[in-house]
Amino acid sequence: MSNKQILLKSRPTGWPLQDNFEVAETAAPEPAKGQIVVETSYMSVDPYMRGRMNDVKSYVPPFQIGAPLQAGIVGKVVASNEGPFDVGTYVVGMGDWANYTVTDGAGYNAVDPNLAPLSYYLGILGMPGMTAYVGLKGVAEMKEGENLFVSAASGAVGQVVGQIGKNMGCHVAGSAGSDDKVAYLKDELGFDAAFNYKTEDVYKAVRASNPNGIDVYFENVGGPVLEAVIDNLNFNARIALCGMISLYNAKLDELPAGPRNMAVLVGRSVRMQGFIVSNYPELCREWVGVGATWLKEGKLKYRESVAEGIENAPQAFIDMLGGKNFGKQVVKLSDA
Repeated sequence: MSNKQILLKSRPTGWPLQDNFEVAETAAPEPAKGQIVVETSYMSVDPYMRGRMNDVKSYVPPFQIGAPLQAGIVGKVVASNEGPFDVGTYVVGMGDWANYTVTDGAGYNAVDPNLAPLSYYLGILGMPGMTAYVGLKGVAEMKEGENLFVSAASGAVGQVVGQIGKNMGCHVAGSAGSDDKVAYLKDELGFDAAFNYKTEDVYKAVRASNPNGIDVYFENVGGPVLEAVIDNLNFNARIALCGMISLYNAKLDELPAGPRNMAVLVGRSVRMQGFIVSNYPELCREWVGVGATWLKEGKLKYRESVAEGIENAPQAFIDMLGGKNFGKQVVKLSDA
């Protein structure tokens, strides 16, 4: 039984390329005492991974040259040597970009494969869904009936943010990068307004889609969208800083200037806060119950882009950074 892995071959400068990755094949791992082997069913690729490709200090260590990259995985325990989970148990946690991961099970949780599609534990019931919930409830402290705007609204996190807002009776608007995505937000997810930031005047579109101003902004993009939002914030508005994907591939000496209108935050008593979802474990656990209930009740919809095969993970990652995915990007490795 062989184990195909994706290794980090070199660190990218600017946009990642296929040349930065390497496919390797080894024997499937054997568990030492206290360990399990997980056969990966689905693997997640996420924007934050771009930062881990750089050799810089952050809240998670960088990927290492010549070693497998890591990702959120969901799969089946296929071997155990007195490990924490029995063979046949489905689990979710951090693993390798590989068909098989050997682990002591720290940070892993058992999941019910009958509750939702396995891939959902990497998306709407996993880190993206938890991130949306934490950002709105724990960071922005959003209240029922407020005015919510979210950038990258059709993405893995953004589409959950918008639906939480609608379930709380909020006016919800968002931006996305194609007309199909905009139509999905309005027609399928029930957004009150949405626009294509690539084809419309961002300043005009933000103002038009938020006629009563913005109380809560869930930030995923940065750049001109952030600047336009700042001018449309209400007094005592809150900004939850989740990510700024527009800057992830910029070279250090080519970073654009920051928003020019930051003084607005002072005069309108705006609170802007970055956050790491893992710092809110209680809210993360709470979301799994809330999200699963809403799924059963038909109050949540979710869309995914699925690539097939571990060898296609690098391209799926590159495409996701370029906005070519529609919803959460996952890679299917097996039917385990």
